[in-house]
Amino acid sequence: MKTIKIILILAGLVSLSLSSCQSKTPETAIAESEILQDNQLSEAEKEAGWKLLFDGSTLDGWHIYNKRKGESAWEAVNGELRCNPDKTDEPADLLTDGQYENFEFVFEWKIEEEGNSGVFINVVEKPEILTAWATGPEYQLLSNSHAEVNVPLKRSGCLYNFFPQKNPAETKSSTEWNQSKITQIDGKTQFHLNGVLTMEVDFKSQDWADTVANSGFKQFPEFGKSTSGHIALQDWAKGISFKNLKIKEL
Repeated sequence: MKTIKIILILAGLVSLSLSSCQSKTPETAIAESEILQDNQLSEAEKEAGWKLLFDGSTLDGWHIYNKRKGESAWEAVNGELRCNPDKTDEPADLLTDGQYENFEFVFEWKIEEEGNSGVFINVVEKPEILTAWATGPEYQLLSNSHAEVNVPLKRSGCLYNFFPQKNPAETKSSTEWNQSKITQIDGKTQFHLNGVLTMEVDFKSQDWADTVANSGFKQFPEFGKSTSGHIALQDWAKGISFKNLKIKEL
């Protein structure tokens, strides 16, 4: 009797499994087959015009500010674009080879304990301008354990030194990935952190020009004046990793 019951149960499980397989639509099968690994584009993203800025294994498409070659803290490791400050004593920000004006840029990042970094946009690269931050406004990236984490103008997702978070957003722990987005159209720019809108500004407005003129950045004559340029990743004391850096020009 027990043998018959076992056979019936097994038959039922097989039938249920077959029914489940048959109920999957072609669309479901396609969706399951398109589960992306890191640093890849889906077919839908490709059709929408998205491009990868990091291929997961090389630094192709990037260079050090004011240098096309040379040693730096940046490396591609295990699918991450990683800044390892222990590699060199000379900080060097990493720039996209391309320049962008109207765009949507998304990226994921995680930062070491007490880490401080950032992403600069609209960076103007000239030999006479020594650093990326002398021209490019900064999307701040800061560890939750950093001593300045409660300083409003230095929290992650703010426009560093200018505007605090528009809406509260938290940075994840050092072992978790944060999701960020920067959108810019005709100088009108938004920052998002983990799905929250954290900053809005119009870089072409008189309000912005006045804000810069009354800030410590007034000593840098080209700071915040361009509404196009390179995107730069900051090398600053502690390690930080990036992945899934994607951009769509608008």
